Amino acid sequence: MDMTQQRKILMDRRAEITGDLRDIEDKLDDPMPKDWEDRASERQGDEVLEALGNTELEELRRIDAALARIEDGSYGICPKCGEAISDERLEAVPEAALCKRCMGS
Repeated sequence: MDMTQQRKILMDRRAEITGDLRDIEDKLDDPMPKDWEDRASERQGDEVLEALGNTELEELRRIDAALARIEDGSYGICPKCGEAISDERLEAVPEAALCKRCMGS
C-alpha cells in the first residue's frame, strides 16, 4: 500500500468536507424569512443541513484519525486483532480503522 497516495486521498477528501462544512455554515447563517410559512420551510431545510454537517464532521474525525495512524505507522493494522487491513478495504474506505472481520463482529 502506497502511504503517500493514501495520505493524498485522505487529504483531498478532508479538503472537500471542509469546504462543504463552510458552505453549510454559510447557509445556516442566512437570515430567516419574515413569513412564518417560509420560515417553517427554511427551518426544515436547516435541520437537513445540520444532519448533513454532523455526518460530515464524523467523517472528518475518521479521516483525521487515519492521517494520525499514517503518521505513527499504525495505518492499515487493525487495532482489535492486530492483522493487516486488506488493501481492497483501504482503497474502498481509506479511513477504515478496523479490518472487515472485526468490523462485522
